[in-house]
Amino acid sequence: MKMQQPQQLIIVGGGTAGWLTACVIAAEHKAQAGIAASVKIQLIESPDIPTIGVGEGSWPSMRQTLQKIGISETEFFRACDVSPKQGSKFVHWLHAPQAAASADEAYLHPFTVPAGYPDTALALSFLHSPVAERGSYAAAMTPQGRLSLAGKAPKTIGTPDYQFMQNYGYHLNAGKFAALLQRHATQVLGVEHIADTVTQVQVSQGQIAGVTTSQHGLLQADFYIDCSGTQSLLLGGALAEPFISCKAMLGNDRALALQLPYDLGGACDAPASAIFSNTVATAQQAGWIWDISLPNRCGIGHVYASEFLSDEQAYANVLAYAERRLSACNHQFASASAQQKHALLDGLMVKKLQINPGHYQRCMVGNCMAIGMAAGFIEPLEASALALVEWSAKTIAKALPLHANARSRVADRINQQFVKHWASIIDFLKLHYVLSQRDEPYWQMQRAMVPASLAKLLDLWQYQVPDVSDFPDAEQLFPAASYSYVLYGMGFEPRWLRPLKSHEWLRSQQLQAQLRHDVQQLSQLLPDNASLVTQIAAQGLSRL
Repeated sequence: MKMQQPQQLIIVGGGTAGWLTACVIAAEHKAQAGIAASVKIQLIESPDIPTIGVGEGSWPSMRQTLQKIGISETEFFRACDVSPKQGSKFVHWLHAPQAAASADEAYLHPFTVPAGYPDTALALSFLHSPVAERGSYAAAMTPQGRLSLAGKAPKTIGTPDYQFMQNYGYHLNAGKFAALLQRHATQVLGVEHIADTVTQVQVSQGQIAGVTTSQHGLLQADFYIDCSGTQSLLLGGALAEPFISCKAMLGNDRALALQLPYDLGGACDAPASAIFSNTVATAQQAGWIWDISLPNRCGIGHVYASEFLSDEQAYANVLAYAERRLSACNHQFASASAQQKHALLDGLMVKKLQINPGHYQRCMVGNCMAIGMAAGFIEPLEASALALVEWSAKTIAKALPLHANARSRVADRINQQFVKHWASIIDFLKLHYVLSQRDEPYWQMQRAMVPASLAKLLDLWQYQVPDVSDFPDAEQLFPAASYSYVLYGMGFEPRWLRPLKSHEWLRSQQLQAQLRHDVQQLSQLLPDNASLVTQIAAQGLSRL
């Protein structure tokens, strides 16, 4: 077969989405064993447009992505202020604090699937036990349900790069992550970085014909990827792809975000208690607050619906949360006067973000594909944004290089999966809201709007536990295990469940015994999150 020239690819936009996409595609098509690279990549990034920088939580899939593109986990931890993330903790989503049975009412959605999964014997055994004897669903399913809440790390310093004892993703500094990816893409993977601003997009017969830049003039390629964020310069702008709004279903349209240093106003004297092993999402009167722990600071943000909460009220909520958060790990700050605390917190830069929840009808049109916020965006509950970037980048990386005659069929396949992913994300996010018993108007609104697909599943789960067969899509983003963690973490009680078969009862007893053993063993073996981060900085992890 005749060797062909590499296809030219232009990525418009940097940030995490742009540079991660560049790395994934370049790693897939890099030259090796005497075979030339099949794709040549240029990334155009405007020096005048700042990145949003709030996507600081990842899924476990990021471990495989980073390993594939050739970045060591030690380098990643050291360069990007990384700490392990083992799941998400949801505080006061079932009841408001004044109505909760306990002041610390919460549940956990861990990354480790239940013991014996996809077998459901353990879940059935849990649900058939008396409510008063159950305790936490997550703790009954996996050691991570106890260990991560106790601050334990998911691995030891002796566990090699990207390997684990409990499944994990990452909390990371988004700005530093984009910078690391840029260095790796340009210095290791051969991506050409063009620091310039796109001033015009050329379109011909429904295809991108080129992009005009301020300093480099007209640049052309065989295929274009739009990573221009919410501007969506190529897909939404030049190609005028219709946008599907999800605001009526989701409600949240604002966010305030800030970065809170642990040493604000004094030294952090309790780092082990500062660096949480899970992203924390705390429900509020008209929204929720995220809390992402990095080694030196936490990222805090308030997602809310402007219909029910003013910007001023949201600002007061997020500063009150920050004050409580910092007081728990910084005793000098905690002992300061109210006036001193307010002065310190008021000095923090707070970003105000407009959220237009929704996605474009298609992510791939002609010779263009949008990735990241250029394709769509909703609130960051469950950190689906980076996961979608990973899926999009890997999907188009496998498809490239593309013959012009195959584009439409490849686009149809990608777009069908894109729509499925968005539907599943919306279903899963709404699950967190519709089971709440909070009585504020905002929460009543959330319960009133339920996607038909989710309503069907909830009806099914009145009579059986979530099962892998409920999700036939081979690329399902959220597995049955994730739905179970939220359902039963929120206290969902089925109307009827079949009894356990004898072999299931025996299996559940074996799994429970193994869980007790694993919790005891791992609690002695695993360091806390802060200690692991310190050890990685000093010693590094071994590479396989």
